[in-house]
Amino acid sequence: MPAKEETFKTRDVTVRLLRGGEGMPVIFFHGPTGFPGWIPIFDQLAARYQVLVPEHPGFGRSDNPAWIRNVPDVAMYYLDFLDQLGAEKAHLIGHALGGWIAAELAVRNSSKLASLTLIAPAGIRMRGVPIGDDFIWSPEEAVRNLFYDESLAEQTLAKTLTEEETELQLTNRFMAAKLGWEPRWFNPALERWLHRIDVPTMIVWGAEDKFLPSRYAELWRERVADARVELIAQCGHLAHIEKPDAVARKILAFLDRK
Repeated sequence: MPAKEETFKTRDVTVRLLRGGEGMPVIFFHGPTGFPGWIPIFDQLAARYQVLVPEHPGFGRSDNPAWIRNVPDVAMYYLDFLDQLGAEKAHLIGHALGGWIAAELAVRNSSKLASLTLIAPAGIRMRGVPIGDDFIWSPEEAVRNLFYDESLAEQTLAKTLTEEETELQLTNRFMAAKLGWEPRWFNPALERWLHRIDVPTMIVWGAEDKFLPSRYAELWRERVADARVELIAQCGHLAHIEKPDAVARKILAFLDRK
């Protein structure tokens, strides 16, 4: 069944949402580059679950309320989103910025979560392991540093954006900077509260990530009780795009566990 694009209103905020499949909800929080569209990994997840992909407030065509000032505000918005959704439980997946938002949500209230999967999440800082500074990379550097497979970078760079796509890209860059500029891609307060995450958690990371190094997986495993870590070999920051089959297998095995 093809995915449907719709709008979803939570209190005073309306966002874009893609929905496909049936069954227990699996919600995917996108990263700082914005709304990913319906990418191949979602087809695999939607074969067993109902997949929902919201566009974060402030990104793309979604509302940008003045009261969203930082990532914790976005996390609180998504707690209201989960209430509005009405499902008893949902599996939550977040990539990069989306992983950070998901972690901030989970430390506040995980009562609506069945599980948490974080793909190369931002949000914490590991001493002696610097992250890439995507705010100073050129557009070409930014693309090349997201992939291990250079052919995928070349395909991305070869695409010609429409005027509308360029405008949406600028909107996304502005919102990403608002949320991740200072301090760079982390919340100094988050790490000390990660022990509050009390749902089954899996950390997935591309082993050759040039933006958020895979060594960060060690710190997440230390801070989140019983978190399992899965490294994807020969893979960069966009593991769910670069190695969708491998990541889908790991996620489905995790979600389907008894």
